[in-house]
Amino acid sequence: MRGEPERPIGTHTRKRITISDVSDALGLTKSTVSRALNDYPDISDSTRLRVRRMAENMGYRPLSHAQAIKTGLTKSLGLVIQLADHDSHRPFLAEFLAGLSQGASAQGWTLTIAASDSPAHTIETMQTMIGDRKVDGFILPRAQVDDERVAFLRAAGVPFVLFGRSPDPTGCAWFDVLGEDAMRDAVEHLAGLGHRHIGFINGGARYTYSRLRHEGFLAAMEGAGLYFDASHMCDEAVTIQAGKDAGHRILMAKTPPTAIICAVDMAALGVYRAAADLGVAIGTDLSVISYDGIPEGAYATPQLSTFAVDFTESGKRLSTLLIRRIRGEAPEDLRETVRPVFLNRGSAGPPAKSSRQLAQAIARHTK
Repeated sequence: MRGEPERPIGTHTRKRITISDVSDALGLTKSTVSRALNDYPDISDSTRLRVRRMAENMGYRPLSHAQAIKTGLTKSLGLVIQLADHDSHRPFLAEFLAGLSQGASAQGWTLTIAASDSPAHTIETMQTMIGDRKVDGFILPRAQVDDERVAFLRAAGVPFVLFGRSPDPTGCAWFDVLGEDAMRDAVEHLAGLGHRHIGFINGGARYTYSRLRHEGFLAAMEGAGLYFDASHMCDEAVTIQAGKDAGHRILMAKTPPTAIICAVDMAALGVYRAAADLGVAIGTDLSVISYDGIPEGAYATPQLSTFAVDFTESGKRLSTLLIRRIRGEAPEDLRETVRPVFLNRGSAGPPAKSSRQLAQAIARHTK
């Protein structure tokens, strides 16, 4: 027919499914359907699931810009990766990001990631993301003792969730793995094997995990009735080289420990190198237990005994908590902690030598 535009064969116009269509199909009000899809707490779990299934079956997709205008939310979670952090390029970062993304997408949210090369740049990046309305809140990895990110977001009134804990819990929601419990368990495990002299290599002092793991170590040593020697302790070891240097200093002490606990796995792998330099056998002459569960530990000889963290699940929990915080739940109700899993492998065993015998063996090797 003249005047009618031609349409390619096999094509048709598909009607967009609206929230009204979903509500009509279920016999529910539009308001109930909307609140169910946006996880409002006054909607029962059964109704929420019923609505979500119908919406999915019908192919309903909300218009993101319309939602943002109506709710004031972009439905996006923000993460600024600080490239200066010692673990910013570690393999578990991919697992962590996957968990964050999965946790967000499960509720129809997205994850917006940016990078910075300094603490000051991190704050600037957050300001830009907030000003451009790209995110509704932030996940803050590696909680710090004096955290500028927390101070900024508190003042700005922007929701956030820490991966870690804060010395000042005011307005803070968090998810954390109990590293202090891991240090206690490590001391008790080594004491049970017969070790009486145990060293400790801690991570970066600016991170709250370092303070907590240090406190856990000291409490466990005291609880086990063990004396800790200041010459058996080092701080600021978050790389293999720093761990190697710390291992050298501790093992060259007048009476070296027969076991060393490390706050991070990378430092422990450095202790392996220091031990090799000094003719010390890991797992017999010197036991080593660490924390993180990085893949490299499984390929060390002997395999590194460590406390492993499920970074994918941690990411999922952080996304879920942040979405709840953005929706108005009190931060005091959004604080979760879990225990890490001990991987008892070949680097920890009964002491083959006493502390004095170990010192003598090292002295002979280094002559």
